[in-house]
Amino acid sequence: MSSAKRSAGLLLFRAVRDEAGEQDVEVLIGHMGGPFWTGREDAAWSLPKGEYEPGEEPAAAARREFEEELGLPVPDGDWVELGEARQRSGKTVVAWAVEGDLDPARVTPGVFTMEWPRGSGVRREFPEMDRFAWCTPDEAARLLIVGQRVFVERLRAYVREGRAPGSA
Repeated sequence: MSSAKRSAGLLLFRAVRDEAGEQDVEVLIGHMGGPFWTGREDAAWSLPKGEYEPGEEPAAAARREFEEELGLPVPDGDWVELGEARQRSGKTVVAWAVEGDLDPARVTPGVFTMEWPRGSGVRREFPEMDRFAWCTPDEAARLLIVGQRVFVERLRAYVREGRAPGSA
């Protein structure tokens, strides 16, 4: 059995029309919290996701992480499978998308605790994600960490062309 870490996430989207009137999407992503991401924008955002343990259903973990990281319930709707992607860290992320709308100002992010500054013995609390925003796929391609950009591409193909995400 592999010891590689696995995460599950949920990408909230809303269908929109682009300037040419074509079907497109906007996605809700979050800027990663904590001292390592302060001052960074490009490749410093993520979809709400988190690790899950062997035996835990990935979809259940995706729902749990969405609710923990946003402090809001997952909108009702059909889940679209976006498949898996491997991040540079070696972690495999499995993701779904669900159509819905929410006001990022209503988000109450979950928190984590870590020693900061390192070696100081002081433990501080930081938000898991410190802000959320609706983004176009082009904006998301710049902001999302590299290993998650494929999920937006797959979602966009699904919405624009009605084909299954990840298919050629």
